[in-house]
Amino acid sequence: MSEPRFKRVLLKLSGEALMGDAGYGIDPAVLDKLADEIKTAHDAGVQVAIVVGGGNIFRGMAASAKGMDRAQADYIGMLATIMNALAIQDVLEKHGVFTRVMSAIEMQSVAEPYIRRRAIRHLEKGRAVIFAAGTGNPYFTTDTTAALRALEIGADCIMKATKVDGVYDSDPVTNPNAVKFDELPYMEVLNRGLKVMDSTAISLCMDNDLPIIVFNITTDGNIVRALQGERVGTIVRGGR
Repeated sequence: MSEPRFKRVLLKLSGEALMGDAGYGIDPAVLDKLADEIKTAHDAGVQVAIVVGGGNIFRGMAASAKGMDRAQADYIGMLATIMNALAIQDVLEKHGVFTRVMSAIEMQSVAEPYIRRRAIRHLEKGRAVIFAAGTGNPYFTTDTTAALRALEIGADCIMKATKVDGVYDSDPVTNPNAVKFDELPYMEVLNRGLKVMDSTAISLCMDNDLPIIVFNITTDGNIVRALQGERVGTIVRGGR
């Protein structure tokens, strides 16, 4: 890998990205490929923090829509993110990347409590850091967690991993004529209701001028290409 464009990044992974072609759970092959790319970035000197969702195991909003108390459903979803974080930690360390899981909900047997200065110190020491359990509060998504943690640790950008190759004006799965954007300003994302991240996360990034790179995690090498500054997916940043 050549000289990276970014020195510290936050990688936002959906839980669904971990299940591959399966309908549930974690695909070890997906984890292995992800770990390969993160190790390449790590070995080039990039400090990598990760926020992972839990939708491959449990979706709080879906359960709430079916009658479960929203706060209770969200707490269950937070626990699902911890399961995913531990799985990512395991595969990263098998690839030789020292890793720490930091949880917003205290469970000291399996993860450190989230402390901002400690997280930064881990990154400075060359460890990957996985932020689990969202913000620790119901009604906040892992998108918002990603924006919050990225700002707290001083990340250069958020890398939002998805299953499509960027942001489109409509769903490219159902609309073959959907138009892909190479670059978007924050306000256009908000005004058009584009499904990049939730509005709270976009507003946080906009207020603090934190760019978001939306790319396809299933394409080999995309993480490395994005870190090298190649045009990958869609970048969301200040107005054009």
